[in-house]
Amino acid sequence: MANKLTQYIKDSIRELKKATWPTKQETTRKTLQVIFVSVFVAVFLGVVDFLLSTLLTSFIK
Repeated sequence: MANKLTQYIKDSIRELKKATWPTKQETTRKTLQVIFVSVFVAVFLGVVDFLLSTLLTSFIK
């Protein structure tokens, strides 16, 4: 059991060394993209919700 765990950790470290990590600029750019898309979707869904609730209210009254 301990031998398998040791081998797993060694393999994990070896794979992490092969990974290409993003630069600070790439990370910042991608983070801003995620924030922008999240805000856009939130605003879009808010507008759709408002329009649908207004439409439904006018049918009920």
